[in-house]
Amino acid sequence: MASRMGFEPGFLVLESGYGNDSDETLRQDIIQVTGSQFISGQVQEVVDAVLLWWRDDDGDLVDALVDVLAYLTDGGPIWVLTPKVGRPNHVEPSDIQDAAPTAGLSQTSTFSVASDWSATRLVARKAGKR
Repeated sequence: MASRMGFEPGFLVLESGYGNDSDETLRQDIIQVTGSQFISGQVQEVVDAVLLWWRDDDGDLVDALVDVLAYLTDGGPIWVLTPKVGRPNHVEPSDIQDAAPTAGLSQTSTFSVASDWSATRLVARKAGKR
């Protein structure tokens, strides 16, 4: 799954929102492909991608997106991982669609990445687009 998500060897990945419900198989797949552990907490460097585990009760998604966007290289994706429909703390797709443009992001794709999780890929909007 990590390759389908675009992760490559050498990528630095910031992980935010990790919890005991996060999918360990997906996490390990990404670590194996990139060859490095996730960065979390205080970030001092630019990262190639962000994994944002997000649940319905986690607060303001726009704020979370803006926070992680500050560390992301130009063109790097933010993967918003949310519980699937019917799972506890499911996030409505419209919540992500509404938050993305406010944070200066565009949604490019959404697909299943694990039995309980879906992933939505967000990227910075191109200059001049509204």
